[in-house]
Amino acid sequence: MSILISLLITILVIALVLYLVRMLPVDGNIKNIIQIIVIIIGIISLLRYLAVF
Repeated sequence: MSILISLLITILVIALVLYLVRMLPVDGNIKNIIQIIVIIIGIISLLRYLAVF
């Protein structure tokens, strides 16, 4: 059960960070790069919770 809660919290944090990145007043290319970095970090953290790494 704690793995499920950890996964849900991680997904919510990723969604919140992506939302906040979209609100930044910076150039579109920089936003895209930041969003890609956040998604990659999120996928890695989700895989760690699933004991892939």
